[in-house]
Amino acid sequence: MKQEIKICLPPYKMVYSVMFFVILSLIRGITLTGEIGGALDANAALLAVVFCAETYVMERSSGRWEIFVLYPERNRAKTVMRRLLIQNVYLCVLSYIGFFFFFWQKPVLLSDNSLLFQYGMYMLAVTGTILFWSTLSVTISNLIGSQWGGIGICLAVWMMINSTFGDKTLGIFNIFAYSFLGTEEPLDLSWLWGKALGSLLAAVMVGMTPYILKKRG
Repeated sequence: MKQEIKICLPPYKMVYSVMFFVILSLIRGITLTGEIGGALDANAALLAVVFCAETYVMERSSGRWEIFVLYPERNRAKTVMRRLLIQNVYLCVLSYIGFFFFFWQKPVLLSDNSLLFQYGMYMLAVTGTILFWSTLSVTISNLIGSQWGGIGICLAVWMMINSTFGDKTLGIFNIFAYSFLGTEEPLDLSWLWGKALGSLLAAVMVGMTPYILKKRG
């Protein structure tokens, strides 16, 4: 497991992922604490897409590809899923911490809201976001055999879903329904449908991993 963590989380990926949240907290202005979750949710999806796209081809950059392809298909599939899990855990923890990067702006907490409740809902929302987009990135990259192609397609899907068109078309089943929720509706939990659907699709894609790798060879 230590070796997998070392492969999945090289220093350069950890640096740019941390800087992602630092820079976002500097350029994305907020007024209320209730706006932090919406500011982070959709952007965390972009980080997950880029961060996880190379999950299957990591061995190439480390010079171990020739050995890796000799593994039985079942072992390769397990390796990919294990690495995806490691990256998801890292991104989720970083996202949980990133919430507090915005507090330098001194956002206002409305008297009728609970910061603990807001943070708990944010943790739930961003976890679903990372699970879906990281898995989608890995799946598409594996299907087409290109991490850059996978990133490009995911970006196109992201732009379509994270828009007025996506909001009106998918409604509460949009993976970004949480981001579209207004700060005046803190107790509206209808966005959970979108996160539940995203998590279900992520589970399906993970289950397809062995078959995709077998097809790719």
